Amino acid sequence: MKRTSIRLGTSAAGVAALALILSACGGADAGESGSGEGAGGTVAVDGSSTVEPMSKAASELLSEENADVRVTVAASGTGGGFEKFCVGESDISDASRPIKEDEEVPVCEENGVEYTELQVATDALTVVVHPDLAVDCLTTEQLVELWHPTSKVTNWNELDPSFPDQEIALFGPGTDSGTYDYMAADVIGDESETTRSDYESSEDDNVLVQGVSGTEGATGYFGFTYYEENADSLKALAIDDGNGCVEPSVETAQAGEYTPLARPLFIYVSNASYAEKPAVAEYVDFYIENLEQIATAAKFIPLSEELYEETKSALEGISS
Repeated sequence: MKRTSIRLGTSAAGVAALALILSACGGADAGESGSGEGAGGTVAVDGSSTVEPMSKAASELLSEENADVRVTVAASGTGGGFEKFCVGESDISDASRPIKEDEEVPVCEENGVEYTELQVATDALTVVVHPDLAVDCLTTEQLVELWHPTSKVTNWNELDPSFPDQEIALFGPGTDSGTYDYMAADVIGDESETTRSDYESSEDDNVLVQGVSGTEGATGYFGFTYYEENADSLKALAIDDGNGCVEPSVETAQAGEYTPLARPLFIYVSNASYAEKPAVAEYVDFYIENLEQIATAAKFIPLSEELYEETKSALEGISS
């Protein structure tokens, strides 16, 4: 889904603040990266719009240290990004879900694209409603009932008699989105890996926000950080997965309490690009060396210490 100036404007402020912090601390030591100090060249990044702000933040911060590394970050969606990555059209693919073993991995293999998966942050897929709707929490079963591909639910009181007699208007991401894939495969879990189709879909998150905030009885879903940017016009629902209603937050996602909607975010790095293009190695090394600060600046949930060590280990394995 396309990120907009609302999101990027706020992220830019965070990036500017982080640039000052990194400058005061000396930033990342480029001399220790696989690329060597002063590397130049281009880096092509494409894929998930959810991860896009992080990759842009990393690019903007790196440019403060080395303007010769020129990074382009596009947002074709997770699926669209893998389509380009697996035919060698990009160096890095942003992804809000793992690569699909049955569909995307064979394409990469056919084209000789070897890659390394690096988790860069955690997200909390957030279910939002119109701020005046008298619903505060859904069980996982109710969420599945609402979005299942065979669902015929059209009124909130069909999910629960205590809910208001209010027609439901549905808004959600398009089918190329990793956010859609996560909802379909990991939350609903239907074999078709789809959701119901009778909803207003958009690749532009602003359309979803405007739709939910401007339509009585509306609901939709997208990443937690985008909800945060628009919290004044939306209400986030708590989710009850069997242990009571849990609200989406940094703390509940990191603690594993916000289930099943907490999800990992990734970048996939072409091993050949990392080995053969100094600019790619410098960008990726900088990204991971400053991962917690970059995630915070872009308003994502940083990795736990254990997950960060796994990411660093995976990065070290690219050139080993």
